[in-house]
Amino acid sequence: MAMKQYLSQKLEQRLSPQQIQLMKLLQVPTMELDARIKQEIEENPALEEGADKDEDEFEDDDLDDKETEEDFDISDYLDDDADYKTRVSNKGKDEEEKGVPLSGAESFQERLTQQLSLRYLSDNQYLIADTIIGNLDESGYLNREVEAIVDDLAFSANVSTTEEEVEEILFMIQELDPAGVAARDLRECLLIQISRRQDGDISKFTAKTILESHFEEFTKKHYTKIAKRLEITEENLKDAIAEIVKLNPKPGGSMKESTVSFQQIIPDFTVYENEGRLGLTINGRNAPELKVNHEYKQMLQRYAEGAKSNKKEGEALTFVKQKLDGAKWFIDAIKQRQNTLLLTMDAIMNYQKEYFMTGDETNMRPMILKDIAEIVELDISTISRVANSKYVQTAQGILSLKYFFSESLSTDSGEEVSTREVKKILSEAVDSEAKRKPLTDEKLAILLREKGYNIARRTVAKYREQLNIPVARLRKEL
Repeated sequence: MAMKQYLSQKLEQRLSPQQIQLMKLLQVPTMELDARIKQEIEENPALEEGADKDEDEFEDDDLDDKETEEDFDISDYLDDDADYKTRVSNKGKDEEEKGVPLSGAESFQERLTQQLSLRYLSDNQYLIADTIIGNLDESGYLNREVEAIVDDLAFSANVSTTEEEVEEILFMIQELDPAGVAARDLRECLLIQISRRQDGDISKFTAKTILESHFEEFTKKHYTKIAKRLEITEENLKDAIAEIVKLNPKPGGSMKESTVSFQQIIPDFTVYENEGRLGLTINGRNAPELKVNHEYKQMLQRYAEGAKSNKKEGEALTFVKQKLDGAKWFIDAIKQRQNTLLLTMDAIMNYQKEYFMTGDETNMRPMILKDIAEIVELDISTISRVANSKYVQTAQGILSLKYFFSESLSTDSGEEVSTREVKKILSEAVDSEAKRKPLTDEKLAILLREKGYNIARRTVAKYREQLNIPVARLRKEL
């Protein structure tokens, strides 16, 4: 088949480097914007912090810095070796650089290994213990069968052992702290913990009996059946259950939770009320003072004069122009970011004015990204980037911008209301229900229909799951 060449014309939409830079800056929260600006200043010497000076001030600075500029050598910036020769990058220009955070906290596996070092173990026993610890998940459970661990040791470490020996080491690890670690299921985890608590107390003894012999009934909350089989009163059963509730179902996560670092949230906006009117301010960090380095402007003029006759100065001219253009693009992108943030937040504030004035969730209007995009005449993807990782300080506390977006549904009267209003009513109904006989999804649906919200049972189940509310059977209490 012969190869042919031909000309064709087509139209396609492509983002410019400036647009790509703006899109990236829009989704950066206030906490990270400072670091992003410092990174840009380090990479581009033509960009610096501070307000622009007047031309008269620049003239005075020129006299003071004349000597310094004469000593300036552009070869310090232009290397003989091309940049691509000394740098390895397998990513496109538009891809984000994401660092991998390193944790300095001690894991529960390391803590177990330290405790093992205090015991007298042979080399083989220590290797078996190390293999078991290495197979524990984040919650502290051993999810591999003992038989599989025996095979792992035989093939990977050339250690011949038996299931009995592995189980013996496993029971030894289960005696270590935190209590309940290295259990193979929830029942064993809770039993390990309650066994350590036995001190002659009848409630703890009953709790252990429930976990040993009536665990399935306990998980299904068949309390009447348990009380009948153990021949105990409801009050005694309640005390025993209280002891079980004190146990930790995820012992491996206890250390992780104690060493977790909490993210500090700095609001990007502040919405306040002043004499019956809403006001909006943006965090000062979102509007930093940046300017183009004046020395680079002078260098551009100087090298432009000699660029026609000197190739070296022509290369210097190209370099300086690139840096100046990059600085101007970045400054414009920061300004455009600030304007877009203010425009979007102002639209959200006015759309949800009644909520901001009263603080009542039931007054929140249904709102989707498209609603705000049409008001500010921007693309939906731009509104999504603005709402991502942004927070606003209100009279009700610091809230995520995503909090104000919700779907809508119609009442019997034809009024459009936010699903957040329905969820609040649903949550309040569950909080006030009789715990001995919790409301089923069908009863919750009937309750909502009586209030004018025509919602099916499956929709109630969906909202209940979104609110992390368990089913009625699991909400039952004595």
